[in-house]
Amino acid sequence: MAVHPITIAGEPVLHTRATAVEHFDDALRTLIADMYETMDEAHGVGLAAPQIGVGLRIFVYGMANDDGVPPRGVLVNPTLVTSKVSGAEPDEDESEGCLSFPGESFPLKRAEWVKINGFDGAGDPVEFEATGWFARCMQHEFDHLNGTLYVDRLNPRFARKAKKASKTNGWGQPGLTWMPGVDPDPFGH
Repeated sequence: MAVHPITIAGEPVLHTRATAVEHFDDALRTLIADMYETMDEAHGVGLAAPQIGVGLRIFVYGMANDDGVPPRGVLVNPTLVTSKVSGAEPDEDESEGCLSFPGESFPLKRAEWVKINGFDGAGDPVEFEATGWFARCMQHEFDHLNGTLYVDRLNPRFARKAKKASKTNGWGQPGLTWMPGVDPDPFGH
């Protein structure tokens, strides 16, 4: 297992739809193990393959939930169905962060319920429903597989703040990464 550098907004793989996994083999299982290790070292609750520069439809998560779902898992080639997203303005209690937009967080409305289908690392079907913050995590990671960062979904007010943060940090160009366990933790864990 190995910890990988995490790509930062502006890296093309983060802004491109990931391709489906075709082979459930040892290489995939090694990638999944590396993703877990990288997520843990970064103190994240989720990590999508594009965040470590791999354009495949895989994400891992590590998050306690009230939905009867194991608190740690992987989804390969997932599909996602959501409840309606409220049109209300987001509040500070709905702030998200992202390892690929490190150290920043902005409020975002998300669906309160999702149903997700996919496969585990062995190719066996996985299906569950998620609510609350766990549903938010599933939507956030699923977005990564479609080339969307959470900051791409912000309302105009917070989008301006995110754009300013990106400019201030020198992001928005290819080649930028940070290394969990080596570089300072951008979220102060």
